Amino acid sequence: MAMETPDPRTDNGHYAEIRDTTPDEDVRTVVIHRIAWGAVFAGVAISMVAQLLLNLLGIGFGAGVVDPQSVDASSAGSFSIGAAIWWAVTGIIAAGAGGYAAGRLSGRPEPTTAAWHGLTSWAFTTLAIFYLLTTTLGAAVGGALSAVGSIAGPVAQSATQAAGQQSNPLRAIAPGLTSGADPFSSIEQQVRASSGDANAQREAAVVALRDLMLAPTAQQPEARERAVQALARVQNTPPEQVRGQVASYEQQYRQAVDQARQAATRAADATTRTLFWSMITAVIALLLGAGAAWWAGREAAVSPTITAAARRLRPTPRVAAP
Repeated sequence: MAMETPDPRTDNGHYAEIRDTTPDEDVRTVVIHRIAWGAVFAGVAISMVAQLLLNLLGIGFGAGVVDPQSVDASSAGSFSIGAAIWWAVTGIIAAGAGGYAAGRLSGRPEPTTAAWHGLTSWAFTTLAIFYLLTTTLGAAVGGALSAVGSIAGPVAQSATQAAGQQSNPLRAIAPGLTSGADPFSSIEQQVRASSGDANAQREAAVVALRDLMLAPTAQQPEARERAVQALARVQNTPPEQVRGQVASYEQQYRQAVDQARQAATRAADATTRTLFWSMITAVIALLLGAGAAWWAGREAAVSPTITAAARRLRPTPRVAAP
């Protein structure tokens, strides 16, 4: 059976020039484009050290120019924005340094291959930094939350027992508020101040008012009547004259709860917006760092000395005039 021979013609109908090549030349071509892991990890090390030094410089500069006694909310926000910008700029510079080192140490004369070394070095550096940040910050945040939980646990248990096993709606709305921000504390102070010395009747009035504030809607009429009777006994006043005072306490408590809910909502919205823009900024900074690593690795491609000299000495072929 006859074997078909490939057509040496190209798409434009002309015959292509076929040169004699050896397998060794093909092997050298493959080797030139093979990744050099040593160069990649060297670029990772240089990039991380460069970012560490630049961040330390930024921290020192920021600590030197900021006066703790004159810092307010606006200046603190400006300082945070400046720190984010500095972190992004240092990341781009460090990515460029690591990419250049990876491309240069790879020894590859092909610019695209050297650029891929720089980009790979940037990818490993990014993964390493995020791993370190998540493990370190996770441990720190976990320890802080454990400390807060150990402190807030007994306080929440005591408040639940004093409220007759009723849940405090303010804690559900804004759990970060301290006990001093409890809207019932001002009502309790008013009752204690208007009832003279401490006695059992005064404590019973305080508990009855707290039960009223925390009671469900269906149980509020009964709880309101108990609070009126208890407060009337403490103040030695007819219940009809105390009902308006109890209604005022209820209104005061509801307003405080509404204010806490609005403050929590505003804080949640601000946190969401900050997180959104932080993620967008981080993605842009990482993409710019990737571009810097690619460009630096490409610029660091090795130029073979002998091959470059041979190209310069090679005579230019003359084209015969038609």
